[in-house]
Amino acid sequence: MGDGLGIDGDVVALTARLVDVESVSREEKRLADLVEDALRGVPHVRVDRDGDAVVARTDFGRAERVVLAGHLDTVPIAGNLPSRLDDNGLLWGCGTSDMKAGLAVQLKLAATLTAPNRDLTYVFYDAEEIAAEFNGLARLVDHHPDWLAADFAVLMEPTGGRVDGGCQGTLRVRVETTGRRAHSARSWLGENAIHKAAPILAVLAGYQPRKVEIDGLVYPEGLNAVMIEGGHAGNVIPDSCAVTVNYRFSPDQSEAEALDRVRDIFAGFHVVPTDSAPGALPGLSHPAAAAFVEAIGVPPAAKESWTDVARFSALGIPAVNYGPGDPTLAHTREENVPVAAIVAAEQKLRQWLTG
Repeated sequence: MGDGLGIDGDVVALTARLVDVESVSREEKRLADLVEDALRGVPHVRVDRDGDAVVARTDFGRAERVVLAGHLDTVPIAGNLPSRLDDNGLLWGCGTSDMKAGLAVQLKLAATLTAPNRDLTYVFYDAEEIAAEFNGLARLVDHHPDWLAADFAVLMEPTGGRVDGGCQGTLRVRVETTGRRAHSARSWLGENAIHKAAPILAVLAGYQPRKVEIDGLVYPEGLNAVMIEGGHAGNVIPDSCAVTVNYRFSPDQSEAEALDRVRDIFAGFHVVPTDSAPGALPGLSHPAAAAFVEAIGVPPAAKESWTDVARFSALGIPAVNYGPGDPTLAHTREENVPVAAIVAAEQKLRQWLTG
């Protein structure tokens, strides 16, 4: 098989090639095929595939195994393809930051690390940017947990070149109100469920989020309305309303504890959970994590979002986030990544895995 991506060449050019292969969530097959084809041409890795997830593993008999993982998919394109490299050393395009620069680093290392000091598992998976039920890493956890077995994992999510430990948990609930429908010309005969939602919004406006310190990292929480539904017609008093609330919680809480907290905050209202995912503790005290942080040479920080490190944590594998992209540019029309950041990420990982 040929290597249409050229994974053993320049890592910046490889990033651009990956960006130019459209891979919006649920449409990753072409990119997964290219990644699989390229990796099957690497003699020192074994390659497996499940759906549009590709896993490549070395087997050198090293004392420790590390996972490098990243998702193939992007959010929908916003007029920001094909990629372009400007005179300031910035590579622009959908997925440059989140997270095809990280994928390029993984692929370059997979192709060229022929004598690493640790065995390596390279994971490329689908559908991270959409509902958890489609997540390719979750599918691998269910179908092939043995493919993911390791002592430590690095998720190549964009972090601006620093190590982000752990991640927040996320919980979504519907806080519901009910009333009595009536003609709006005789509103006194009804009970307006939308009006009854005013105290919910007041609670949210006055909420003071916690800031929780774990292993020296500070995780700021958030409790926000992200959607409100209610109403039937322009002349009807509504008898139902629901405010969807997203709670981003510190990893010192379980999903059940987070739900209990939200129910306490909205005591007296009907609270219906719709989606949740656990957080992950930093795990920076693990020897492999400590060695990684030292190798990167930048003080670590808390991951202020949910990421798939939580899936590795649930498997008992300490995991961190580290990637060359800027997380504040993820999902934007202006998404870009500095060329120097891609090169630096590859060099630092290579030094850690060979030094």
